Amino acid sequence: MRHIVFLFAFAVSTFLRAGASTAAPEPVEELMRQATEAAQRGDHKLAVERLTEVIEKSPATHQAWYLRGRENFRAGRVQEALADFDKFVELEPKAEPQQWERGIACYYAGQFEKGARQFELYQTFHNQDVENAAWRYLCVARTQGVEKARATLLPIEHDPRVPMMQIYELYRGQRKPEDVLAAAEAGDAPREAKTLRRFYAHLYVGLWYEAAGKPDEAREHILKAEANKIGHYMWDVAHVHAERLRAGGQK
Repeated sequence: MRHIVFLFAFAVSTFLRAGASTAAPEPVEELMRQATEAAQRGDHKLAVERLTEVIEKSPATHQAWYLRGRENFRAGRVQEALADFDKFVELEPKAEPQQWERGIACYYAGQFEKGARQFELYQTFHNQDVENAAWRYLCVARTQGVEKARATLLPIEHDPRVPMMQIYELYRGQRKPEDVLAAAEAGDAPREAKTLRRFYAHLYVGLWYEAAGKPDEAREHILKAEANKIGHYMWDVAHVHAERLRAGGQK
């Protein structure tokens, strides 16, 4: 998901510019800054604590709910994350089409129909994101099977990121996993770009295998995705998934 990726600091700065000076007391600004710093160093527990204090002081501060949802998810607290995203949408309904994080939380919370609807809504906001189509496919596959998911795959014409179109064709039934992996390795690219390509290739191949009912292959690729660490929320998704696999919990 490349659009509406609110980096934590950006979201906080938006909050500070838009409303903190007039709608919230000074201590709330400081708590938001502390939450930002905690999130940036990966201290999700502290970030959640500080954001909870913001919410207690100023429950109408919609951005705090969104940010706490992200941090709860990154900490593996999926149900809590989903509740936060839902509250954010309740307070800021015009933002609902952008909430792909909410859709992913729905998937891991087992609310697949709700997740599918969220990704359908996101398609009205950005209609050339292969990841959005893939996550809706995954949600539909859980409730109606892979054939239905493939038949109703959201249309994508061009996602320029490598290997997104190969991933899309895999989910359409037109390519094999090895085609996606080969596309990620093809050509010359800087090391960081290659790591990014490998991450996405393994993540979406792993999720595709999971939908196909092949847990061993799914595990292999999810763990490989996690090993290719990138500085993006989607890495946190892979990490949460990998932690569930290691714990033997619900996939």
